[in-house]
Amino acid sequence: MSVLLDCYAALVTVNGVLTCLKDAKIGVEGSFIDYVGSSMPEKKYDSVKNLRSSVLIPGLVNAHGHSAMVLLRGLGNALPLQDWLHLIWPIEDLMEDEDFESGMNLSILEALSCGTTSFTDMYMHPDYVAKAVGESGIKANITRVMQNFDEKTDYKTYGRRLEAFDLFKRFDGSYDGRLKIDFSIHAEYTNTRGLLEEFAKEIKATPGARMHLHLSETKKEHEECIQKYGVTPTRWFYDIGVFDVPTSAAHCVWCTDEDLRLLKEKCVTVAHNPESNLKLGSGFAPVRKMLDMGINVALGTDGAASNNNLNMIEEIHTASIIHNGYLLDPTAIKPQEVLKMATVNGARAQGREDCSSIEVGKRADLAAVSLEAPHMHPALDIPSLLTYSAQASDVHMTMVDGKILYENGEFFTLDKDKVIFKAEKSVKKLNKRSSTI
Repeated sequence: MSVLLDCYAALVTVNGVLTCLKDAKIGVEGSFIDYVGSSMPEKKYDSVKNLRSSVLIPGLVNAHGHSAMVLLRGLGNALPLQDWLHLIWPIEDLMEDEDFESGMNLSILEALSCGTTSFTDMYMHPDYVAKAVGESGIKANITRVMQNFDEKTDYKTYGRRLEAFDLFKRFDGSYDGRLKIDFSIHAEYTNTRGLLEEFAKEIKATPGARMHLHLSETKKEHEECIQKYGVTPTRWFYDIGVFDVPTSAAHCVWCTDEDLRLLKEKCVTVAHNPESNLKLGSGFAPVRKMLDMGINVALGTDGAASNNNLNMIEEIHTASIIHNGYLLDPTAIKPQEVLKMATVNGARAQGREDCSSIEVGKRADLAAVSLEAPHMHPALDIPSLLTYSAQASDVHMTMVDGKILYENGEFFTLDKDKVIFKAEKSVKKLNKRSSTI
């Protein structure tokens, strides 16, 4: 099936630069974009979709999160990260298989309604994440996170290591490539060095392996690593070989200039999570320095218990203004830069070079943003409008691989009422198991 999307404007990519194309016509044949222009194509499409009151944007990529954590939304407010973790971890230990399934489906509803077409996830029970991705039609890079505090653990028989490689073998590239399996390390402070040295060696020898981890999220984490090992977390991971495979490092708030040089050397992507960093009081990542050095910076929400939403439109807005204020420079982060963070940069971090860019030959991962609300008038500068004015409620269509998964409040692959009912049921059961909720 083919469709021509006739838009007021589209945020297209020309020679690597995001450009606003007025009176845009975007042709979709199957899973791919086969026409981009402002005039009607010669080709006849099966249908023409009228989006004349909308701007078409590349699908948003949430580069870091813990999706099923939506069930814990609202817990741990006004706590620094370490105290927050000590509250959240015991509750997560009480979550059962069906909770991860209901949480994942709820998070996917939220993601699709905000224009997100792909997400990178670090959480437990990944089989349920894989199932949810397969059934919903969204894209994701998921992991089985490595976390271990026991120096005596035998690496070869360690359960999480076995689960991680089994997941990779069974699911990487499944669902027509919509699902990718990454390897992940929670953080330096939640693992032993010997175990991770072995892990780094094994993933380096695994074709197609990618890494996802937390890095220098807080000042406490950063300084305690220096006290313990004499090096920063970035240098620690660098020295043991973790960055020898394509890596996405979440947060990087306290990275030094030397750390940034190491990240650039190893082509590590930084997954910037501005709202989570602000809510937990973690600080301001040196994003301007990263961009100036040519580091690939993507954008993520983090989990819904530390944000407290999966709203990438809101994340774009926050990322676009906080650095201007912190650096006392209204030009510090430009709209096109933050829009690239949320789209093509995130896709690059996931190893999806053919996604989240409106170009001929790329996959049709798209979102339509309505211009009808009062706050979207006048539309004088489309990139600025998308960055500073748009709300998640303005997203009225989300398409993945040429298939519309969400439109005007309706989900076509998930039963919204059923998903919310099961999520609420999981929360009630967790409440009975825990005195904290």
